[in-house]
This record gives sequence, structure tokens and C-alpha cells, in this order.
Amino acid sequence: MVRGHTCGETISPVPHYFDTDPLAPSHPREVVLRLPEATVRLHSDAGVFARGAVDSGTMFLLRRAPSPPLDGDILDLGTGYGPIAVTLGLRSPQARVWAVDINHRALELTARNAARAGVDNVVAATPDEVPGSVRFAAIYSNPPVRIGLALLHPLLTAWLDRLHPGAVAHLVVHRHLGSDSLARWLAAQGFGVERVASHDGYRILSVHPRPVVGDDR
Repeated sequence: MVRGHTCGETISPVPHYFDTDPLAPSHPREVVLRLPEATVRLHSDAGVFARGAVDSGTMFLLRRAPSPPLDGDILDLGTGYGPIAVTLGLRSPQARVWAVDINHRALELTARNAARAGVDNVVAATPDEVPGSVRFAAIYSNPPVRIGLALLHPLLTAWLDRLHPGAVAHLVVHRHLGSDSLARWLAAQGFGVERVASHDGYRILSVHPRPVVGDDR
């Protein structure tokens, strides 16, 4: 069972959609993503996050986070079956959207959903498949807080440190899952953090890159 926490507590990892190859038998279904500019039908399946419907946190992020940059590389970290990645691809057709997950079933669904939506700029990839030279113009994520802080913290810092100078990451986290303590922890690591929207317990945190060591500007 997952508990509300502060950044000093431990959350027991929850197996299922965090596995690279989910053990749950496939049980496909269709999910409707309703955006201001379009209605998109997505394929979902057992063993992926929020398989029954696009979750409230993701919808809040898509409706209230700042618009993505028009071009460059954009990251959807923990893509699931791809509602964020597909939306970013629709909104920024000149950008390249990296839809990253460790769950192979989720990545297959994301690729299929992008193609179904007519989005050709989404790259579904495992973390190791993203070239180390890629730097991001923006990151959008409903991060996998249930993996536990020991895994979440290094996961976030590794990807946040790949933001271009001046770029921003937008994370949606519920307060019961530690949004406020996560904001404090990120700030303590040197990132610029601000809460840009709140609703029904969800917070959107905009995270700015931490200064490069040795950069006196």
C-alpha cells in the first residue's frame, strides 16, 4: 500500500506497470483523450498506468501546463500508453517528442497511438535508447512516484540535468503523493522550482535547470 509521504520517508515499490515486461495478460481497451483542440482515441492495455482512463493528474497537466516549445527535443518521462506524448506531438509538430518508459508494452501502445492520431514526431524509447547527446527544450511528466524515493530522486535529477539552459520541466504530482516535499527536495538540489497551478490536490511544478558547476553567470 502506498502512503502519503515526505521526502524523508520510504515508499515500498509497487510491481505491475513498472516492470519492463508486465506479467498481466493482455486485455486491450480504448481510452478517449479529450483535449481542447481535439478528441483522440487511444489504445490501452493491462499492465500499463491508468489503463481504464486518462488519469486526472495527466489531464490537469495537459490542460494547465504552459504550452510546449514549437521545436527541439521534448521529453515525456514515464509515457505509459502515450497521452502526454501524443498531445505534445499534436501541439508541436515541428518538435521531436521522446516518449520514454521502461515498460515495453507501454512503448508499443504509445507508438501505435501516435500513428493512429496521425502524429509522426513521437519516438517511443527506453531510457537507454535516448542518445546521451540529446538535450531537452522541455520535459512534461506525471512522474512514477510510486517507485519509491530511492529510485525517483536519481531518475528525476538525471533527466532534469539534460534540460537546455532556460528550458523548463513541468511535473504533475498530487499532494498526497508528496508534491510539496518533492518541490522542497528539488529546490535543495539547486533546481529552480515554482508551483504554477493547483487543483483538487494536484500541483504542477515547473522546474528550471540547476546552475552548471563553474558557471559564474
